Amino acid sequence: MKRKLASIQTVLGIDAIANADAIELARIQGWQCVVKKGEFTVGAAGVFFEIDAVPPDEPRYQFLWRPKDGAPIVQPSSFRLRTLRLRGVLSQGLLLPLVQFPELPVGLPPGSDVTEDLRIGKWEPQLPLNDEVEGPFLSGVPKTDEMRVQSVPEVIAELAGRPYVITVKCDGTSATYGIHRHTGAFTVCGRNWSIKRGNNAYWHAAEKYQLETSLARHHEMIVQAELVGPGIQKNRLGLQGIQLAAFNVYDQKNGRYLAHDEAGAFLGSIGVPMVEVLERGECFAHDQASLLAIAEGFYAGTPNEREGIVIRPLTESVSQVLGGRLSFKAISNRFLLKGGD
Repeated sequence: MKRKLASIQTVLGIDAIANADAIELARIQGWQCVVKKGEFTVGAAGVFFEIDAVPPDEPRYQFLWRPKDGAPIVQPSSFRLRTLRLRGVLSQGLLLPLVQFPELPVGLPPGSDVTEDLRIGKWEPQLPLNDEVEGPFLSGVPKTDEMRVQSVPEVIAELAGRPYVITVKCDGTSATYGIHRHTGAFTVCGRNWSIKRGNNAYWHAAEKYQLETSLARHHEMIVQAELVGPGIQKNRLGLQGIQLAAFNVYDQKNGRYLAHDEAGAFLGSIGVPMVEVLERGECFAHDQASLLAIAEGFYAGTPNEREGIVIRPLTESVSQVLGGRLSFKAISNRFLLKGGD
């Protein structure tokens, strides 16, 4: 499911903020954000911008980066919507009245994606890795990404009552390894592109775990993992060397992901560590609040906040809400408030 960085959303609730005369808290989907008092009512529609959205440098957005004295300033190149704490409450995203967007068609229903209409970009981290792009991502292999539970709260009901597993989301960068189904070449990819063989973290990990040899024997299997360690993000796991924490095994011949236990068995057979399991059970009964609570915690042996969690059924399943694989994430708010990406 494509992430809607800007969409038409209905206000589900308005809450007062203690000791605040000019602002209040609006609830949209599973998110909450601070808005001007009286600007919205329950049931009203607005344009909601998710965290990580990058609006264009236009007058209607410039209050986001303009100094308090109101002096003109060019949009900072690093600007994006982030999780903030305002007057003691969490604010995630931005909600603006529809009247500010006359270019949008009248009568768009709730949920309509207006990201492209409003020229909203997505912030991407710039990783300090010595890598070079070689070419496209592996053909026919899904790229790695999960929707946040706040954006698709309906997905919780799809998993209710079913066997499930919750794993740690490591704070690193996505890496994909496999044999190219057309060329037969061992291919290493980052999040969006294949990476040239060389002195970089992606290939160091491939060599460390002997993936070129292992996957040559299992050419149908693609391993997707979080690449973690020194020089990647802030190395919040406190590692001394590059490591992989695998979270997907994709069978490119049959076009399917291996179920959790099946993937674990395969990864064990080739000596690649799997992501840590925080919880598994036979009957999923969590709500959004409990998932966000589980997301908060520390990486083992460190004082560093973990990024969050990934939630899936034990057996692979299709989600009608997501329009694809039933898999979603909850990012720790403590992690975000302390500067996590």
